[in-house]
Amino acid sequence: MLTASQIRYLRGLAHPLKPVLLVGGRGVTPGVLKELEQALDDHELIKVRLSGGDRAARAGELAKLAESSRAETVQTIGHLVVLYRRNDEQPKLALPK
Repeated sequence: MLTASQIRYLRGLAHPLKPVLLVGGRGVTPGVLKELEQALDDHELIKVRLSGGDRAARAGELAKLAESSRAETVQTIGHLVVLYRRNDEQPKLALPK
């Protein structure tokens, strides 16, 4: 679990990032999950753009993404979601305590 200061720090780092994963109208597919795993391994902190649908549908897709990838949700704004998962083998980000 991330602390409040760690979340604040990660939100600051995520602000200039562009979405690296786009979840289309077909929702969360095995291909999307594979790309999510690769992006989290490579970057640790990523932005994901969820396509249309209502708020409840996007929340369901977000839950699937976070659960399947074991990632922490840092921030959700509209259709954008920031996810973080530490790479234990090659950490790239040093989080504050």
